[in-house]
Amino acid sequence: MTTHPTLTDLAARATAGRNRPSYGHDALITCDRLVRIFSADGVEVQALQGLDLLVREGELMALVGASGSGKSTLMNILAGLDAPTAGAARVAGRDLLTMTAKDRLAYRREVVGFVWQQTSRNLLPYLTAAQNVTLPMQLGGTRVPRRARTRRALELLELLDVADCRDRRPHQMSGGQQQRVAIAVALANDPAVLLADEPTGELDSRTAQQIFAAFRTANQELGTTVVIVTHDQAVANQVRRTVAIRDGRTSTEVLRRSEVDTTTGHERLVAREYAMLDRAGRLQLPAEYTRALGMRDRVALELEPDHIAVRPDDSAAD
Repeated sequence: MTTHPTLTDLAARATAGRNRPSYGHDALITCDRLVRIFSADGVEVQALQGLDLLVREGELMALVGASGSGKSTLMNILAGLDAPTAGAARVAGRDLLTMTAKDRLAYRREVVGFVWQQTSRNLLPYLTAAQNVTLPMQLGGTRVPRRARTRRALELLELLDVADCRDRRPHQMSGGQQQRVAIAVALANDPAVLLADEPTGELDSRTAQQIFAAFRTANQELGTTVVIVTHDQAVANQVRRTVAIRDGRTSTEVLRRSEVDTTTGHERLVAREYAMLDRAGRLQLPAEYTRALGMRDRVALELEPDHIAVRPDDSAAD
């Protein structure tokens, strides 16, 4: 016989929830019901509609979504290039809603690194690769001796396998080399977070793999938290966590883990998809699931002891 939770059980769970630490208190990046509204010619557009997201320190993760879903807006906010309209957003202990213009400038120089899709936006054309990497250290808030700047620039270029480009200007490098130098530039001031918006969008698949390998190196060798926006499914499939954004909210999340195949003894990556439950208790079911079952407008819910059953609306049959 199925035993359903009593009202007393539900109340106890709610009380326990209120006694937990605040949302995202131990995350490096916390977005709590984040809203961004753009106004133009009297028309308001909600690019983010109460988005929730947590990123732990040391993660290498991907953000995916259709054009207009809100992922680039989110990246611009996390990078300090735009400000939220409402909600909460914190990165490495910095509150992105209360920052002054001066705070925001220091944040962009010292806390986050950013890599654009367009290689021409990442590097100054009249500087060599080494000079491009040392420039953020010259502009940063911490005074770094010239010799130390040069040493770190060369170490980063070596780490990312572009040391031979140290004396070349951008037009003397391939697109892949330019993007790897751009990653070195973004890492120059040892940021807490490295953000990249479609960093492989202008590159062929082989070069894209090299760029992703550079991000993985930064994550594994330097411990840098990396968040990549990408349309490249090959890139998204190589990270342990992929979060999909739809209609300005996080909708689904794919987690990947390694397990050993008992038949062959080989290690394989196993993926599992989850629907994201936001702070208001809402979730977005994957479109292919709802289409397969003909779900529209509303669904029937049943509370079981250890799960919630979601079924197509059958009220018309009554």
